[in-house]
Amino acid sequence: MGDHDVSPNPKGSFRKFLEQLSGAGKAIGVLTSGGDAQGMNAAVRAVVRMGIYVGAKVYFIYEGYQGMVDGGSNIVEADWESVSSILQVGGTIIGSARCKDFRSREGRLKAAHNLVQLGITNLCVIGGDGSLTGANIFRKEWSGLLEELAREGKISTEEVEKHGYLNVVGMVGSIDNDFCGTDMTIGTDSALHRIIEVVDAIMTTAQSHQRTFVLEVMGRHCGYLALVSALACGADWVFLPESPPEEGWQENMCIKLSENRARKKRLNIIIVAEGAIDTQNKPITSEQIKELVVTQLAYDTRVTILGHVQRGGTPSAFDRILASRMGVEAVVALLQATPETPACVVSLSGNQAVRLPLMECVQMTQEVQKAMDERRFKDAVRLRGRSFENNLNTYKRLAIKLPDSQIPKSNCNVGVVNVGAPAAGMNAAVRAAVRVGIADGHKVFAVYDGFEGFAKGQIKEIGWADVGGWTGQGGSILGTKRTLPGKYLEDIAAQMRIHGINALLMIGGFEAYLGLLELSAAREKHKEFCVPMVMVPATVSNNVPGSDFSIGADTALNTITDTCDRIKQSASGTKRRVFIIETMGGYCGYLANMGALAAGADAAYIFEEPFDIRDLQSNVEHLTEKMKTTIQRGLVLRNESCSENYTTDFIYQLYSEEGKGVFDCRKNVLGHMQQGGAPSPFDRNFGTKISARAMQWISTKLKESAGRGKRFVSDDSVCVLGISKRNLLFQPVAELKKETDFEHRIPKEQWWLKLRPLMKILAKYKASFEVSDAGQLEPVQPRGPEEPATI
Repeated sequence: MGDHDVSPNPKGSFRKFLEQLSGAGKAIGVLTSGGDAQGMNAAVRAVVRMGIYVGAKVYFIYEGYQGMVDGGSNIVEADWESVSSILQVGGTIIGSARCKDFRSREGRLKAAHNLVQLGITNLCVIGGDGSLTGANIFRKEWSGLLEELAREGKISTEEVEKHGYLNVVGMVGSIDNDFCGTDMTIGTDSALHRIIEVVDAIMTTAQSHQRTFVLEVMGRHCGYLALVSALACGADWVFLPESPPEEGWQENMCIKLSENRARKKRLNIIIVAEGAIDTQNKPITSEQIKELVVTQLAYDTRVTILGHVQRGGTPSAFDRILASRMGVEAVVALLQATPETPACVVSLSGNQAVRLPLMECVQMTQEVQKAMDERRFKDAVRLRGRSFENNLNTYKRLAIKLPDSQIPKSNCNVGVVNVGAPAAGMNAAVRAAVRVGIADGHKVFAVYDGFEGFAKGQIKEIGWADVGGWTGQGGSILGTKRTLPGKYLEDIAAQMRIHGINALLMIGGFEAYLGLLELSAAREKHKEFCVPMVMVPATVSNNVPGSDFSIGADTALNTITDTCDRIKQSASGTKRRVFIIETMGGYCGYLANMGALAAGADAAYIFEEPFDIRDLQSNVEHLTEKMKTTIQRGLVLRNESCSENYTTDFIYQLYSEEGKGVFDCRKNVLGHMQQGGAPSPFDRNFGTKISARAMQWISTKLKESAGRGKRFVSDDSVCVLGISKRNLLFQPVAELKKETDFEHRIPKEQWWLKLRPLMKILAKYKASFEVSDAGQLEPVQPRGPEEPATI
């Protein structure tokens, strides 16, 4: 917290970090350009604060490139407080505009003149591929433009020498997620939030009237939003520019819709990207689709065009954290750049911040368009990247059921069980598991009420249609309990025997992990447990060893962030007030730490970083200083089990006493609202994809032993499936044991502790922050054998 900062890297690296990265004497210009996207403000805030933190000057360039060309009051130095309270605001506070002037050399000459006068030779551009391409042209022409200005006598030859080269770092802000090389662009997750909110609302009315809805979402050249929202809501049909429907789709679609109606499904949802086309590159419009359904099937059909709603609203927690990480990384990249460094984009690969060569990404993005124009649709999908391809394949498997006669039977029975506390997204995971299981020829059995229900025989076969409409439901429909299997081993083994269960898929949190260990230890005694068993992590606490993320944590994080936004608003009304908020998570500080980063908190107390009275004291002093500025409010998060004695009440009383006359205090315990609510788009998709993958693993294992009645006794037949850095990994529980702190129910190593200094720096504390290696540009999309953890 204070000066004795306990962070995951050795003391020495702090000095090295500051010397390596002094921004003294440097000036950075930050601009947002092109269409706006939620989260741009979080990126601007991170660039400004990180820039000031390392000693650079940071300038706002208002109205994108137009402001750079016009100069004057459009380029203004920013200070710490100029980016206060913008984290939760959608759009961009520095404005964005499409700019004709910058496309001409005269325009760029004016822009160069305006920048040189302020000594700005570092640009951070937040926008789409057009904006980034413009920045790269500008960078290449820079020295020529300066020479021309010197010839015209507008600047001196010394200035040409001094400001000889321009560094450019880009961040992709675009709700379409249409930029190759990046898993997620800033704004995509928030746009999905808007779409899913609408779909959830439409589903209730369509359910009442037995209607068909055609929903048009944004994406002129990219079907990402359409595809992922179709995956997240289990839509009946989806139209994408990259993957047009085959000839005769009209008939196929109508058959599919009527089959679904025959299965007692009261509503149909069809999602259309605004750029949808057929195989002849002719547009497919939402009106056309409506006409088709009305004339062929006579269903009551409505069209809803979402339009600019998708760009609006507050950024999601994911976008705020993404943009904050990217903004800090962008400043680091600018400070490490040399005249030889090509322009780069900072981006996310799996869970890692990476830098990629800007022009290669732009070229690849243009390749996709070219492939689509030339009707090479397979190539278009491939070039979009593996996450797009995986999404498309998963959607197809889960949306369309083959007739039973066409599914080869495996004669295997697979059990699916929920264990632990409820987490949003569990039902999406169950749905995916059931459908992939059925498509692979298994019978799938649902186990109700966790291991307790398992022991009592609350087990029923579950069909394809039984899980329809489950993706958007919060909680756990199968029911879940924290009870461990240890005391019911006899009964559970008997039930496995009675139902002939050949494999188990568990969806749950730390209890599921412990349960898996207990079942695996009981294999010697009970041969029934000698079957493939896999666990999919689902808990708001995100404390399962073997995975960076767990289903439900994103939804909880959004709940915390929304609540903090409201609380900040109330605090800024009263002035000089500090709120202390207690979050869930057991001993795991993930929610408190990431919630603090997403909500712009002043401090977060977590178990993983021990703190004492001196830290509390220094935080109070920090807040006292803050109250003298224009930002007269404070927000402090505390994880529920971060300290036995420094309870939320204790901290509240300490702050109240110490802050007397300077600020007053309020406290708030968020409690179980963090476990409830409809799952976020991230959790629906993550749950769907990871659970489908787990069922595929089970099928592969069962195929290997087909007909041989093989017993599974090796460690690699009891696994946790998780995301680790960039890859999806199946890790044997036996190996994960040594990475687990069982007393506190957390993994010994946690990746997000590396982001802790980030939160402190953005809250104006000194902290040691590990930076990535200088100038390490990665190739765009290496195609290795490992599975990418695309989210």
